[in-house]
Amino acid sequence: MNKNHPLLGSGILILICLFSQGLYADPGSRLWGTGGVTSIEGSAGGGLVPWALLAGYASDEEWGGTVALSRGEFDDYSLTVTSAAVNWRNRFEFSLARQNLSLDTLGPALEQDAAKQDIFGAKVRLHGDVLYSPLGQWSLGIQHKRNRNSAIPGAVGARSDNGSDLYLAGSKLFFGAFFHRNVLVNTTLRSTRANQGGLLGFGGDRNNSHEAQIESSIGIFANRRWLMGAEYRQKPDNLSAVPEDDWWSLYLAWLPDRHLSVTAAWVELGDIVGLEDQRGPYLSIEGSF
Repeated sequence: MNKNHPLLGSGILILICLFSQGLYADPGSRLWGTGGVTSIEGSAGGGLVPWALLAGYASDEEWGGTVALSRGEFDDYSLTVTSAAVNWRNRFEFSLARQNLSLDTLGPALEQDAAKQDIFGAKVRLHGDVLYSPLGQWSLGIQHKRNRNSAIPGAVGARSDNGSDLYLAGSKLFFGAFFHRNVLVNTTLRSTRANQGGLLGFGGDRNNSHEAQIESSIGIFANRRWLMGAEYRQKPDNLSAVPEDDWWSLYLAWLPDRHLSVTAAWVELGDIVGLEDQRGPYLSIEGSF
């Protein structure tokens, strides 16, 4: 067995964080489900889209955080993400994520087995509360992304192997809005020049400037333990050699308590580097402390 396998290491990290705090220790006093889950870039939200919510359950007088492991299996790629986030007094969130995109089909041609990226994130709650404010909660975030292998961005014509996204997110929970079920709605406006979220670098021959992209999510609480919904993420199209499609997903999240969440999804990524119709299952496990 490979002792450095990211799945093993992250799974141990989640268990250490959970049990070091004690199984019955309260991870925070915010209401059930108000921390969202962990996105593929490490910040609190859905699987594909960061939300205005901050990670974990820390209230205005507390601090807390999350650790998460995510895995997606697509037709010609597989994506593993390990991440952690800290929430200070429900005002600031700081996150770190490492993405590993295995090039199952393209690897031999590119002479690389994976595209790897580190993401350093920060988010500040600007105004409001997702539950009780008429206009919901609003947060401003930044994600600085850095490829660990510049050869892959260079091979597809990207202008840079690092860059930053800036986003504004608004989230609102509507009580009893759909057949007496609570509904969570989120809209995110992102300024980016990232190719495939940054895994293929930043900028290109068609465009090298930041562009505004719309991302959105909706979730329906069947009860406080089960959330189902959909996400959509608009993408820039910077490279003429490898056109880029928007992403979308259908997801189901299980929150048995405030220490744990498990999210399963079906993800549609479109064409990636000439390989068509990349789609497949996604699974994420998150521990809160």
